[in-house]
Amino acid sequence: VVNPDARFPFPAALCTSVNEQVVHGIPGDRALRNGDIVSIDCGVRLGGYCGDAAVTIAIGQVAPEVARLMRVTLRSLELAIERSRPGVMWSEIARAVQSFVEGERFSVVRDFVGHGIGRDLHEDPKVPNYWDRKRRNKDFRLVEGMVLAIEPMVNMGTAAVEYGDGDRWVVVTKDRRAAAHYEHTIAITAAGCDVLTRGNGVMARAV
Repeated sequence: VVNPDARFPFPAALCTSVNEQVVHGIPGDRALRNGDIVSIDCGVRLGGYCGDAAVTIAIGQVAPEVARLMRVTLRSLELAIERSRPGVMWSEIARAVQSFVEGERFSVVRDFVGHGIGRDLHEDPKVPNYWDRKRRNKDFRLVEGMVLAIEPMVNMGTAAVEYGDGDRWVVVTKDRRAAAHYEHTIAITAAGCDVLTRGNGVMARAV
């Protein structure tokens, strides 16, 4: 999926994506109801450098399978962080994330991936949460000092996504089933990695 109107700036400070909305949801007057989930994605520039993080939050009591989707998506992010250290090829991590998610009978979104981050919000390299032969020449090795935004987006049903009807920004699941999204910005260090957007534990409380 390629946004044909990407030249237009995003019209809000936050992405708020509800239920079947995968990413780039725009805040509005939609009332959240018991059982909904909302993914909040926020990028910040401070002191000339950027940070990026996302969390999916349950509204009231969600269905058990939706709660499981959230737990699996968060765990997939944790798996990627645990494996992030100097010398590791990103393909090893991407395969581990994909294997875990698909083993739980969910799907990893292919059309949107993580990214390098620094003075700009989106920098090279692209940081996917899956791996296939088409990506072999895009693999990279983690090195000390590298800063990445890792952001698995996981769908309850098909991995396929599309833009919502008449919308230039909001991405939805093609089958309109729920999606979850978690993200952290990490820095690769000699000892492994530092999670720069860990915050005060909101991710742990969101499931």
